[in-house]
Amino acid sequence: MAHVPGQDVDAVVPEGYRELLEELKQKVRTSRVLAVRAANTELLGLYWSIGRDILERQERAGWGAKIVERLAHDLRAAFPDQRGWSRRNLQYMRAFAAAWPDPAFVHQLGAQLPWRHVTVLLDRLDEPALRDWYAAEAVEHGWSRNVLEHQIMNRLHARIGAAPSNFRSHLPAPDSELAQQLTRDPYIFDHLDLTDRANERALEQALMDRLQGTLTAFGHGMAFVGRQVRLDVGDDVLVVDLLLFHVTQLRYVVVELKIGRFSPAYVGQLGTYVAVVDDRVRDHTIHAPTVGLLLCTGRDEQVVRYALASASAPLAVATYDTLTPEQRQDLPDLEQLTAALTDVLADTSRELAGDEPIDT
Repeated sequence: MAHVPGQDVDAVVPEGYRELLEELKQKVRTSRVLAVRAANTELLGLYWSIGRDILERQERAGWGAKIVERLAHDLRAAFPDQRGWSRRNLQYMRAFAAAWPDPAFVHQLGAQLPWRHVTVLLDRLDEPALRDWYAAEAVEHGWSRNVLEHQIMNRLHARIGAAPSNFRSHLPAPDSELAQQLTRDPYIFDHLDLTDRANERALEQALMDRLQGTLTAFGHGMAFVGRQVRLDVGDDVLVVDLLLFHVTQLRYVVVELKIGRFSPAYVGQLGTYVAVVDDRVRDHTIHAPTVGLLLCTGRDEQVVRYALASASAPLAVATYDTLTPEQRQDLPDLEQLTAALTDVLADTSRELAGDEPIDT
């Protein structure tokens, strides 16, 4: 049907046109994704092959390290319109082939990772098993390069499933293992701007003000249900700090926030909240059992172990921090602070005693 200039296009389209348009648009989008993925696979295959060739020449023919610089110069001259032929990038290619000697990685997991993700794995990780783990996680969860670096820096592999819990004795296998994987220890809330004097309510508000970062810290698949959720039980009102829901495991997670060290009394309180949510909020036909997560700033492992053993609900206890491990390393430890304060006090005492002049 010919379109008459000035005529409303929507008025002349035949029935079913919009459905066809949406189908074609989806095909175009899918084709673009496949084209990008194919191009990425080809690029990684090329880089891996170049890295392998350099490795073989250096190992078998005894070529030195300077050959990389010479190759970079000559490849840039041969392909002036292409990027990627710097000396540094060729060194990455060599490291790429050395780190993953099996070409199957390139055509399977590696094909789904952009080159910049690969360089992050090479820069940040020396252990092959850890490189493979973070590569798989980045692919599964679609991490950006910055998120990948952040997760490596915060040692996600060591924190997942690390919180002490009683899940194994309160939940049947394999549900107990799944619930354990929901936990982190410690939780890193480095997206918050809190002072040391912040109380529980200030912490809750900060977590809500930056909800996206908070849910990322709690782990992939966690959704926000509510804050300060009121539960009417008889004549009492119970208030849950945070109520989350894991969309993959179909499970409510009751979170209780505490400023300070762990106390056994917290277990009874959280256990009650979990029991009420499990009874009144959970849909028993489709939802997995509700679990509780207590977050505190410190704990005694033996006290936690005894408290969890006596708890009637499936609970875990984890610590949290608002600084990354890297930021913590930059801070002076207690001994350094004590020594520095001792020196300052000694200097001040001498100045006040007249032993040394006071600077003005």
